[in-house]
Amino acid sequence: MVKAIIDISDKANRMLMVVKAQYNLRDKSEAIDKMAEEYEALVFEQRIRPSYMRRLKRIQKEPLVYVGSLKDFRKRYNLD
Repeated sequence: MVKAIIDISDKANRMLMVVKAQYNLRDKSEAIDKMAEEYEALVFEQRIRPSYMRRLKRIQKEPLVYVGSLKDFRKRYNLD
């Protein structure tokens, strides 16, 4: 655990109080931790690669296979 003395604006202080109340946290340290977690999820979430998006678009353009009922499905794939 790292201890730090920080200067924050009144607006940031109010935001910490809101986060603290919203998540029922004990102190502002926990509020800062919660904000950091949410920021990490928002900013550093894994992005979808462009090659994967191209592959998905190609798959979407393929014609659909109509199977029909469950009986037709089993007959088509020899599941009887």
